[in-house]
Amino acid sequence: MAKRGDQLDREEFSCSICLDLLKDPVTIPCGHSYCMNCIKVHWDRETQRRIYSCPQCRATFRQRPALSKNILLSELVMDLKKTSRHQASPVNHCYAGAEDVACDVCTGRKRKAVKSCLSCPASYCENHLQPHYDAPPLKKHKLRNPSKNLQENICSRHDEVMKIFCRTDQQCICYLCTMDEHKGHETVPAAAERTEKQKELQERRQQIQQRIQDQEKDVKLLQQEVEAINGSADKAVEDNEKIFTDLIRLLQKRSSDVKQQIRSQQETEVSRVKELQKKLEQEITELKRKDAELEKLSITEDHTQFLQNYPSLSALSESTHSSSINIRPLRYFEDVTAAVSELWDILQDILRETQRNFSLKVTVRSETAPKVRARFLKYSREIILDPNTANRLLSLSEGNRKVILTDHQQSYPDHKDRFTTWPQVLSRDSLTGRCYWEVEWKGVAIAAVSYDNINRADTSAEGLFGWNKKSWSLRCEKNSYIFQHNSIQTPVPGPVSSRIGVYLDHRAGILCFYSVSETMTLLHRVQTTFTKPLYAGIRLRSCINGSTADFVKLK
Repeated sequence: MAKRGDQLDREEFSCSICLDLLKDPVTIPCGHSYCMNCIKVHWDRETQRRIYSCPQCRATFRQRPALSKNILLSELVMDLKKTSRHQASPVNHCYAGAEDVACDVCTGRKRKAVKSCLSCPASYCENHLQPHYDAPPLKKHKLRNPSKNLQENICSRHDEVMKIFCRTDQQCICYLCTMDEHKGHETVPAAAERTEKQKELQERRQQIQQRIQDQEKDVKLLQQEVEAINGSADKAVEDNEKIFTDLIRLLQKRSSDVKQQIRSQQETEVSRVKELQKKLEQEITELKRKDAELEKLSITEDHTQFLQNYPSLSALSESTHSSSINIRPLRYFEDVTAAVSELWDILQDILRETQRNFSLKVTVRSETAPKVRARFLKYSREIILDPNTANRLLSLSEGNRKVILTDHQQSYPDHKDRFTTWPQVLSRDSLTGRCYWEVEWKGVAIAAVSYDNINRADTSAEGLFGWNKKSWSLRCEKNSYIFQHNSIQTPVPGPVSSRIGVYLDHRAGILCFYSVSETMTLLHRVQTTFTKPLYAGIRLRSCINGSTADFVKLK
């Protein structure tokens, strides 16, 4: 009880500002007492407003009260210090640390704030917050959890709380701002604007959550597909192991004859294929030379030279007939098992009846090319071309999404990234992850993807999209497509459309070109390893009607 009485005495003779025993106590007109220095500091802060108040009851004084030491209180405090056995030692956890919000009223060592007042604006510890619960005018103030950012709610121009939102300038302002620089603007209470933005925020969250759910479903489907693939592969391995064990047992009886027949057939077929390969390689070399000469002739500005040289360069020799070349892809696991089982039956009949030629044929089924655009549109990417890379014969328009080949140079400034020789241009942004875009083309257009370090000033064919290791391209002409990479040209069969789609899975190393009309037809598929981010590219070639390419906005 003695300790409790001593604590009560200390509270009665403590300054509500510094929360310590009164030092040079003074009593102000409302009757509350403070340390002389504490109340002076408090009123010094209010000098600009010219209204002086009591920190406890908020009573105001027009004139700054004169302060005189309260002798009686001073003696009582001295007696308390002499008789008290326990010095005031507030618990450390009551004081503000580096991460805490400090009380704005405390002097000396500040206590932790328990609430911040948006109306004052200031933060208060438990002791200094009490007037907000007791004084009727302060009860109307809006309290919130302690915040270090209260000053951000104060107008730097008028030193008033910003409770209004200017929709014209999209910023928070105070009521005085509506009378000068924001006069005539559309303004609403900040709370009302918060309500509107809160609705937008909820809608955005719903969209994000819906997307998360959709992608989680996709993840589950992919997981099921992985399990199905693994199950099919395991069963295929088990079945094939049994089949081939029995097959090997039979093949060992005829191994010598079969081996001799296979080697003989191998030698004949290899000789035939190499002869055809050699002839095709010679034709490829000649065609490359011819194409380079035609490319060079196509850009000459001398009409006479063009007309004189064209007849000798345009003639093409008859191509080697290569329709017999047939490349066969792989079946799925269950198809392999079926093919091997079929082979088992065939081999039993062949080996029982005769020692004729032995041949092994594995039939394959290629993956059906996707024909539905909807599955690609979720990876759609808006392609914006970079004017700093555009050759001066190319004119960009429609927000740098469309490119036109012109017969006069554009007034582009010099730039280190500009293609100076060939009419080419790259996208502004790099492409990683999964991306899909479409190009509407006219004339002769080469759609490409390329690394950023492709040579921009090379005057040889090495600087062209598709004629180096750094780029992959599809040349689109009136009646045909040609895929190009590392100077190798591959004719691409498929329906010619004025729109092509490009799908890139950078991480998986997949690049696909599609003919897009009412359906999607896979034209060419690349499986490789991409070592750097890619950029979309376009090269245009001259023709009678002019060449253009437009990166379509996909919905």
